[in-house]
Amino acid sequence: MKIYPEPTFQKNILALFNLQNPAACAQIIGNKLAPKLHGMAYFYSVPQGGLLIEVEVFGLPKLNSINSSFYGMHIHENGNCRPPFDKTGDHYNPKKRPHPEHAGDLPPLLGNSGYAYAAFYTDRLDADDIIGRSLIIHSNPDDFTTQPSGNSGNKIGCGIIFQP
Repeated sequence: MKIYPEPTFQKNILALFNLQNPAACAQIIGNKLAPKLHGMAYFYSVPQGGLLIEVEVFGLPKLNSINSSFYGMHIHENGNCRPPFDKTGDHYNPKKRPHPEHAGDLPPLLGNSGYAYAAFYTDRLDADDIIGRSLIIHSNPDDFTTQPSGNSGNKIGCGIIFQP
């Protein structure tokens, strides 16, 4: 008897890159702490619910304050990216959960010579939840412990999430 693998969730998600326009986007800019930082984030709705998030960023500072190549990344409540990004509010957290269980808590970015690319799935968010909010890149990695925001340092990149 031959055993065939079942179609995987991964195959369905990867097809979104080729078959679907993103449900939301964010053009990321840096502030005076990271003036060369720029990039894009794309948010794809997944038929089973949730989002596939793709982020590509250039111009990350060479070293952050803790000598790490990792950078925190979160969805924040407010879509105000006027530097220095101090009007973005807290992490998006509609269920009032402790950190790192906020809907807006995302995996860290790994910088390589100023460049980072990430693609991941989350079932904590839908496109309707995030349009008009901001995607923030922080100077340090999230420690996944410190309340309320993971001690991820300064906000160095920001993009308002919009529907294309």
